[in-house]
Parts: sequence; structure tokens; C-alpha cells
Amino acid sequence: MKPDPFRIQHVWKETKDTFSVELTDLQPRRPFLFCPGQFNMVYVYGVGEIPISISGDPSDSRHVIHTTRAVGVVTKALQTLRRGDVVGIRGPFGSPWPVAEAEGSDVVIVAGGIGLAPLRPVLYRIIERREKYGSVVLLYGARTPADILFRKELERLRSRLDIDVHVTVDRALVQWRGNVGVVSAMIARGGFDPQSTVAMLCGPEIMMRFSVAELTKKGISDDSIYVSLERNMKCGCGLCGHCQLQKYFICKDGPVFPYVNVSNAMAIREL
Repeated sequence: MKPDPFRIQHVWKETKDTFSVELTDLQPRRPFLFCPGQFNMVYVYGVGEIPISISGDPSDSRHVIHTTRAVGVVTKALQTLRRGDVVGIRGPFGSPWPVAEAEGSDVVIVAGGIGLAPLRPVLYRIIERREKYGSVVLLYGARTPADILFRKELERLRSRLDIDVHVTVDRALVQWRGNVGVVSAMIARGGFDPQSTVAMLCGPEIMMRFSVAELTKKGISDDSIYVSLERNMKCGCGLCGHCQLQKYFICKDGPVFPYVNVSNAMAIREL
């Protein structure tokens, strides 16, 4: 429960309301190891503590990167910090994406908005071990072109021949030459074998519900679809009860779940 001190190395803007922060251990006693999909509890001294997914490279044990929106008291305070300032870190917590289990299969990654950040470590890990996977498809949706996260990184991914990347926006001006529409609509394009595919989804829950419906239409079974339910987490270890969803504590049993385990809960509006 006691946070370890981490020093800020860099804070940079990703979009108009989203930023990333890079941290290093103030007392590097051991390498910081995490699995894609896990999160940290980030404590801004004198302000408060919040859960933020780790969005950096899991192979980099010296630097910890978080990407989040500046929408609350803690995140707004975190955004104002500068190089050399210190924050507290507890973690990593939570269940990971099934990256190792997906070896030998095709992989479909569906992300909406800030939901790309928790899935970014999956892409790093797959690229590092690309020969272990079949087809890899990334489908990403944002509200507008200005809201596209990690734009330069997506452009580099699109230049690769071994990853199929599609980006769409809900609305755009005439300057936009890409896809317009919801991200779930792009699933119909395929590019993967439904009988041997693992799908990983993160974003607004309505986006995930529609995406799951499209994936199942393509023939992917519910137990091969994984979703991240990052909401209402307060303590990171299942003590406070804020994130309880039926029999699960999202911070402890999740945030990554096989869709088959939470499908009933996700079908209940505003649960």
C-alpha cells in the first residue's frame, strides 16, 4: 500500500486533452517489470491517487510510461509537473492481455480513443516477437483526426508489411482522407482467420459491445475475445470495493477479462 517514489523524466502532450509522462525509479533497487494490460496507482503528493494503465514498452525495465487524459484533479495536477518532480507509484496491478497465449494465432486489436494506450504494450511485445504470431490487425477509432493518439507511431506501423493498420474517425473536415465511421464497422474487412484469432478490445464500453458483435459475426468465439474494463478503480487491490462488478473486482480480477466472463454484466445498461 506504500507508494515508491519515482522521478519524472519527461511530460509531453499527445492530443489537446491527453498527455504522457515518463518516470524512473528514484531508488532503482530492481528493474520495473510489468505485463501488457497492467496498471499503476499514481500518487501526486498532496493531491491524490489514480489508476493509470502502463503504455510503454514492457521490455524497457528502466522507464515507466503512462498516458492519460487531463480530466480530473489528479491528472490535471500530474500534467503540470516537470522533469525532476517526484510522484508515488504502487503497482503494477491487474491481469494482463493474453499476449503469450496468442502465440501461433492471428491477433485482432480493436481500440477506441484513449483505449489505445493500454493496448500499446501489446503491439510492442508482438513486434518484438513478430515471428510467433500469424496475421496482426490493428483497428483504431478516434473522435476526430486531432484526437488520434500516437499518430507518428501509427504511421510507422502502417509502413510495415507485417501489420495491417486501419484508423477511422467519427467526424472529420475535408482535409481528412482516411476512414470515417465507427471502428466496429472495419471488422468486416477481415484479414484474419476467425477460427484461429485472439481479439483484444479497449475503449468505451458501447464500442466494445458493438465490436464484440461484429467479431462474433465473423466467427470468433467469445472465449477468444478479451476486453478491458477500466472503471471506478480506487485502491488497486480489491479492498475498497468501488470497482466491484457483480462477483468481480475489476482492479484485482481485471482489468482484462475474457469477454465470456463479463458478457452478461456488459449487456446491462449503466451497471
